[in-house]
Amino acid sequence: MSYLRPKFRIVGACALLAMAIAAGTATAAANSTKTHSKPISLAGTWKGTYSGAFSGTFTIHWTLKKSSLRGTSRLSGTITLSSPGGTYSISGSVHGEAIQFGAVGAGATYTGKVSGKSMSGSYKSPKGGGTWSAHKTS
Repeated sequence: MSYLRPKFRIVGACALLAMAIAAGTATAAANSTKTHSKPISLAGTWKGTYSGAFSGTFTIHWTLKKSSLRGTSRLSGTITLSSPGGTYSISGSVHGEAIQFGAVGAGATYTGKVSGKSMSGSYKSPKGGGTWSAHKTS
C-alpha cells in the first residue's frame, strides 16, 4: 500500500487547494457585495393614513424635481387629504431615508423615513399633530 501514498498526498493537496480557492472566492464575493444604497424612487403615487389632531386618508402624487450629488432629492407634487378635505401642492426633499415635505395650503409639515415602498413619520399643523404612514402604489 505504500505505492498509494503519493496519490493520497496529491488528492489531499488538491482538496486543500480547492478549499483555499473556495474560501478566497467567498471572501471576494462578500467584499464585492458591500451595501451601496441606491436612491429611493419616490416618484409616483403613494396612499396612506394619518391620525392625531386630524385623522383620515391621503394620496400623494410625487414628481422628482432635482437630485443633487450630495444625495438630496427635491420633490414636488400634490397631496389629497380626506380631512381637511382638498388637494394641495406639496414640495419636499429626501436625503438617504429621511423625508420632509409640506402642504402650504393645509398648513401642515411632515417628516419621516422612507424604506423601499413604505414611508412613515409625524406631522405638525396649527391645530396639532400626529402620525402618518403610506405605501407606494405606482
